[in-house]
Amino acid sequence: MSGGHRGDGAEGRRAGLVRGERQREYDPPAAGPIGRALATWRVRRGLSQRALSERAGLETSWVSAVETGREWVDRRRPLAALASALRLDVGELTGQPYSPLNAAHADLRAVAHRVRRALAADQPGPDNATGPRRELEEFVTLAEAAEAAGDEHGLALVVPTLIEDQAADLHSRGHAMAAGLLRRLGYRDLAWLLLHRAARAGGAETGAVRAEEVRLLLELGLPEDALVRAKQAEEAPLPLLKAFAHAMAGRPGRAASLLDAVAERARNGDEHAMVAAARVAVAVEAGDFGAAADCATAAEPQRLTPAARTALLVRLAATAARTGRTDEAAGHLEQAEATAPLRFLLDPFARELLAALPARITDTEIAGRLRETAQRAGIP
Repeated sequence: MSGGHRGDGAEGRRAGLVRGERQREYDPPAAGPIGRALATWRVRRGLSQRALSERAGLETSWVSAVETGREWVDRRRPLAALASALRLDVGELTGQPYSPLNAAHADLRAVAHRVRRALAADQPGPDNATGPRRELEEFVTLAEAAEAAGDEHGLALVVPTLIEDQAADLHSRGHAMAAGLLRRLGYRDLAWLLLHRAARAGGAETGAVRAEEVRLLLELGLPEDALVRAKQAEEAPLPLLKAFAHAMAGRPGRAASLLDAVAERARNGDEHAMVAAARVAVAVEAGDFGAAADCATAAEPQRLTPAARTALLVRLAATAARTGRTDEAAGHLEQAEATAPLRFLLDPFARELLAALPARITDTEIAGRLRETAQRAGIP
């Protein structure tokens, strides 16, 4: 009979119950960005919360809590597990690339189109430099300063020059930074192509290229592949990335041992600060927020680059939120936005916190400020 089940038989009643369950679970208004996307895609795949949780190896109650806004996602491992169970790229759950938030973000989005055109031209050879080496070095230096500052717009302005044909060493460094920007925007396919283009150029591989490949593999939810790519590499920041990969793969003890070894080799306060920030990241990824809080006492954000400081502040916010210190979590988020606004607003885990925290904060002024930040991020 056309028009679906009438519900007058046992099979029809079961189908009606399933449809009703899915309708109740669909598009929950209180959920964060990932929770809403999760509910939408789960229903599209025809899965119940229980079936999805079994596929992903997660608790059904946690999946339900994420979809209804009682929980949020702040770790890569469960995000990757959910995406894999739904046969999606993680960007389909985080919503990347996001719609332009402002004029600067629109400029960033435009970079992706310029990169696509450059890749279509397929002229990767670095032997024919587009300008004097000194001029190219100046552009790479500008890009490195923008990247360290978390200045996504400043980096975007020089990306077109970074992906032009250059001397081999500048070519590799430039492509790694351009790929990093595209990865953060959510254009992971373009990031891969740029890194492949750098490898085809024939120049010596730089630590920057390998580190960017590892970061990309981690974002794709492939920690074991990331570890293979980083095998036996000791140049910074690969040991710290390897520690994070072990934590993401469920081996926090191995991650801690790696960080202990890096700490023993640290030469100054800045390097010790990087290790302390990595310990926070590893503890958060492992879901041990008590340990993350302990590690946070040794972290010195002022010693980090603005980009690294922004990432640390988001993790400190997650730690504070998980341990019931919501006002403190809001303070960390406000500091992160002030440090590197676009880097912060484009971070999927920062966006999750912006959606989750206002309803949990009793101070109406603080909650109101976070809602304003969420509006700037385009979060309803």
